[in-house]
Amino acid sequence: MDWSDFLSQARTALGTGDPAVTVAVLDGPVDTSHPCFAGARLETAAIFAHDGPGAATAHGTHVASQLFGQPGSGMEGLAPDCRGLIVPVFGGDRPACSQLDLARAILVAVDRGADVINVSSGQPSDDGEPDPVLAQAIETCRRRNVLIVAAAGNDGCACLHVPAAARTVLAAGAMDAEGRPLPSSNFGPAYRSQGVLAPGRDIPGAVPGGGIQRRSGTSYAAPAVSGLAALLVSLQRRLGRTPDPHGVRRALLAAAEPCRPGPKDDCSTALAGKINIRRAIDAITGGETMTTDTDMLVPSDADDGVAAEAIHRYDPAAIAARRPPAHTRAELRPSDGGNAFASDAPAPSGARTDAGVIPSDCGCGCGGKKEGGCACGGKKEGGGCGCGGGRSQIVYAIGRLGIDFGSEARRDSFLQAMSVRPVDSPIESPVPEGFSHQLLAYLDGNPYEAPGLIWTLNLDATPIYAIQPLGAYAEAAYDRLREALRAQINEGVELISVPGTIAGQVRLQSGQIVPLVVPAIRGLYSWATQPLVAHVLGAMPDAAEDRAVYERQASGLANYLDRVYYDLRNLGITGEERALNYSATNAVQIASVIRSATSDQLDLDQIAVRKSPVCRPDSECYDVELSFFDPRNTNVASRVFRFTVDVSDVIPVTVGPVRSWTRRA
Repeated sequence: MDWSDFLSQARTALGTGDPAVTVAVLDGPVDTSHPCFAGARLETAAIFAHDGPGAATAHGTHVASQLFGQPGSGMEGLAPDCRGLIVPVFGGDRPACSQLDLARAILVAVDRGADVINVSSGQPSDDGEPDPVLAQAIETCRRRNVLIVAAAGNDGCACLHVPAAARTVLAAGAMDAEGRPLPSSNFGPAYRSQGVLAPGRDIPGAVPGGGIQRRSGTSYAAPAVSGLAALLVSLQRRLGRTPDPHGVRRALLAAAEPCRPGPKDDCSTALAGKINIRRAIDAITGGETMTTDTDMLVPSDADDGVAAEAIHRYDPAAIAARRPPAHTRAELRPSDGGNAFASDAPAPSGARTDAGVIPSDCGCGCGGKKEGGCACGGKKEGGGCGCGGGRSQIVYAIGRLGIDFGSEARRDSFLQAMSVRPVDSPIESPVPEGFSHQLLAYLDGNPYEAPGLIWTLNLDATPIYAIQPLGAYAEAAYDRLREALRAQINEGVELISVPGTIAGQVRLQSGQIVPLVVPAIRGLYSWATQPLVAHVLGAMPDAAEDRAVYERQASGLANYLDRVYYDLRNLGITGEERALNYSATNAVQIASVIRSATSDQLDLDQIAVRKSPVCRPDSECYDVELSFFDPRNTNVASRVFRFTVDVSDVIPVTVGPVRSWTRRA
């Protein structure tokens, strides 16, 4: 089955999708000015800035057109009526991102209402296990019933790629028109239970600036799976059922047409089987036939685009003998081999060179060309740059404050201004040991120098955001940051809360690129656990019995604060994460819960956050539930405390009183 046959079958059986279903594309920037996107429901979540034309934009535009290309445009996509959310994670001519960046993008997509997330990229992995932050983001998708479809990779061996190899992700392998796996498509035991083959050879797609090009690889098989998944979720809605993307995942795997061993077929490369549209529909409907009166699609003429590179002969023996390549880069790359004109040829063995994300000077984050006065592409609406309907991403994060110079030249200029002798060799840490006190003293005397530094928020010593105050009160915000850093160095302050909005990105001295957050000054707090406990609970009483109760309460409150940061650590992007992080800063309310629980000698068991069924209009509310158990008798029902947090604003707010009840485990 080639792409045109696949598209025709899907269009005839399932239509063009439901606008209430959202497909997120985590890829390169998309040239939304291409004619195929005229009328498409696209929104850009620009958490990273990016360059314009380049390999990443070509890749992202091609993938997006497979999903959202409009009927009659010459490049028709699988789900043109679905809402598209474009989250660029690559940029410029170096298409790569870290697992941390991918996790951040996944959480942004979840927060923006994605039902299906397409990831046409991956990082080679020996065991298929993602980094903890990415694993947490994937788990959030499972919990929120959001399906991730990821490319299996193009190494042509029994190789695993992250995130495709993660247990709740649906992996997409590439097959040719005869239904045989491409020689470059990865395989292996992990993919046999969670991967399907989809058309991946000579797939047409939009080219930035206009035109159509054909490409091959698992990068272009993934949108076929994502698009079909979106159509099946649309079918669930049309049947009056609750949308269940992970139910669609199960249906696609169960409906996959298994490989039948033959003299020319090696079933070890076939994953769970070939994707089967009719059987998947039957699995969703229970055998009920669903058709539409949509006309069949006429495939695009290959003469209008750029032909794919030479097709290599299918040789199962050669694939079986191939050894996994050596991988040295700790980044994800597009799953078409990373070439501007990708073919289905296996990627060469050996080490790969690093490729980082290149920052952009387009603050709008839309990509594309200047149109109608909009410097970043997109549509000009209401006198401004519409940017595809994008909106600022809210963040409420917790971490430790750090300082970065951005470059050795900037570092040395500060050292010289402070009369500190510059070092000749690069330093591992942006702030040399013993330098913090001199820096604080210098900033006290020269507060105007604070904006010349990059202030970072770190999670386990890893920078996750850069903090840049803006506006009329930026000076006041920098004063707070300086005081927080001073307290962190001299007074044992452990954490700082940073609410704000993402407004771009910054490259650190290490080369890492992190989102730039414009903070809301009102929510900038710093604290140390023990002093905070003492402040909330008051002074320790003199009586021995009262002292014992006080110590239990102090221990319980400290345990909660430590759990939020060290056990439930997160990036503060989704509504759940913002509600949880805010609960840690609202220690007074938590203290009232701890007092009640410890008076009955209960210990904290679980912390859960879920969408609140009741909320104010135009708000987003989450219930934070704390479950306590009796360590003296675990058969006794747990006691649950619940309070509601409204996270619709930059700084969350609690809604209503704390509720409490007992519940059997």
